[in-house]
Amino acid sequence: MKDIRDKRVNPPPEVPYQKRLVIFLSVFALLSVAVLIRYAVLMLRSADPKSAVSSRPFVERGPILDRNGRILALQTRLGNITLWRPDIIDRDVLSRDLSSILQIPEETIKARIEDAPSDFIYLKKQVEQSTIREIENLKAEGRLRGVGIEAIVGRIYPEKRLASQIIGFVGNENNNGLAGIEYAMESELAPASAKTRGGSGNQVFLTIDSNVQHILEEIGERIRRESRAEAVMFIAMDPRTGDILGSASLPDFDPNDINSSDEISRMDRPAIWAYEPGSVFKIFSMSALMESKAVNSGSTFICDGHYERITNRGERVVINCLGAHGQVSVRDIIIKSCNAGAAYAADRLEAAAFNELLQNYGFGARTGAGSPGETVGYLSATNRWSERSKPTIAMGQEIAVSALQMVQAATAVANDGILVPPRIVSRIVSPKGETIRSFEAGQGRRVLRAETARAMRSYMVDVTSDIGTGWRANIRDLSLAVKTGTAQIIDPKTNAYSPTDFIASCIALLPAESPSLILYLAIIKPKGDSYLGGRIAAPPIREAAEALVDYLGIPRGRNPQISHPGSVSLPPLISPVVDGVVPNFTGYSKRELIPLLLREDIRVEISGDGWVRRQSPLPGSPLDKDTVIILELE
Repeated sequence: MKDIRDKRVNPPPEVPYQKRLVIFLSVFALLSVAVLIRYAVLMLRSADPKSAVSSRPFVERGPILDRNGRILALQTRLGNITLWRPDIIDRDVLSRDLSSILQIPEETIKARIEDAPSDFIYLKKQVEQSTIREIENLKAEGRLRGVGIEAIVGRIYPEKRLASQIIGFVGNENNNGLAGIEYAMESELAPASAKTRGGSGNQVFLTIDSNVQHILEEIGERIRRESRAEAVMFIAMDPRTGDILGSASLPDFDPNDINSSDEISRMDRPAIWAYEPGSVFKIFSMSALMESKAVNSGSTFICDGHYERITNRGERVVINCLGAHGQVSVRDIIIKSCNAGAAYAADRLEAAAFNELLQNYGFGARTGAGSPGETVGYLSATNRWSERSKPTIAMGQEIAVSALQMVQAATAVANDGILVPPRIVSRIVSPKGETIRSFEAGQGRRVLRAETARAMRSYMVDVTSDIGTGWRANIRDLSLAVKTGTAQIIDPKTNAYSPTDFIASCIALLPAESPSLILYLAIIKPKGDSYLGGRIAAPPIREAAEALVDYLGIPRGRNPQISHPGSVSLPPLISPVVDGVVPNFTGYSKRELIPLLLREDIRVEISGDGWVRRQSPLPGSPLDKDTVIILELE
């Protein structure tokens, strides 16, 4: 046997350094070429509109509608206008032709063509169908060489500014809600199943009534202009169900043109803005004191123009009143809005009990109405109260509320002591028209005894009398329970109350005997001498009440309700039959066309309001899967 211990294994011959370098550079070059080829392919795909294909499944975002089925937000087909520079023959002619169609100056178009970093150019995005048809007609004539139309799905808001802060808006690609109901109901409007597999989202019905909303916005905007106010909030609510029928926040914005808006105009003030309510708050503080039995209808206090008390520490607390009202009862405190009387009344109840009663109204907590970003307001714990806190809170200062909290608290006074939380979303309906979720009226809870609530309403009725601060809200043949307020605003520069900035407000429950409507108006920072709530907020309340009583059918002297044992049968809404050929849509209303928008086998696009006056294709035309039915309403 051979001895192998001394044998050595010979290593392989060494590769020269130059050869290794050549091999390395060759492999690196091949990898670089592969990367460049891949990058070029991707760039060409993005540059060529004919080859641009989205890998994401198509999602038909569900519509948002008001309580009566009026469309407030809708998915539709739009188009991006593109340019492919190598195909352009005459830039001057093209710029001139496109200028009038797209409302873009000729020089701007020419500059875009000349200065673009690549041959593919997005000239204008999210163009409506009427503009697209105009471009298509010119292209059919052999004009507009180099112009392309990239079909996209867009979100439109047919009512434009109406309830814009409540509805909200979506992102640039129309696939995600960024504010309002669009954001809060994202999982319903574009559910995860639709995003992964394609399909349609659900329909979201609101409690908002578009007609009520329009009335509030029209009156509110006029008051804002006339008073030169910074902002206006105006709410209409059914206290029996908690339904918000209208909620105006002015200034507002057009969600169809989100880039032209600012953060202030997009703010849903009634839900997210917290402020000191002023004297309107006395209906809650006085009701709470009556509920605790610390005071009653026979309790009296002396107002000599101010409230004054020396604390146990020897501190002097002074709260001024608008005048020397003399001896006042709880009724007088409400009618005359007596600060001193409210402060003296608060002294009769311990701070902890008073604070608990205010919390029962919902102050210091979100209402849960459905608005994203809702504030909790500010109601501090009693261990943080000073000797001045209790009498100050009683008159509506040192507490911050939202407008939604104010109307929620008012339901307890309207409903004989039962508080009903507000709601903005009514129900969720599937693309097939089936109700899959109902947002029933919130569970009511007792906050006041019935006799306390009725007594407070009777006091508020007297506010509209000749001696009350709300006499300008009086309607001859309708009883209103009213309270006005004028709140001071803290100046952030001085950290003290501003001598010029106020919030003028007014709340009304009607009819006072059995309220079915709450109106609440707040005018923020009105300019000029007229800033008192009774002077500038009460008249718009009267105007809105006059309009809404007739619209909602609330009984009053010249508009009595008549009951009868019979029944009235209304003919059902009949939508046009679409099967095989295009029917004649002339004369159909938008509401009758809504079922067609929910069908997945046909494509229908609607523009305008009223009834169908023009359509394309013409009646009798063959209908296939690629046909788009365009209906113009007037």
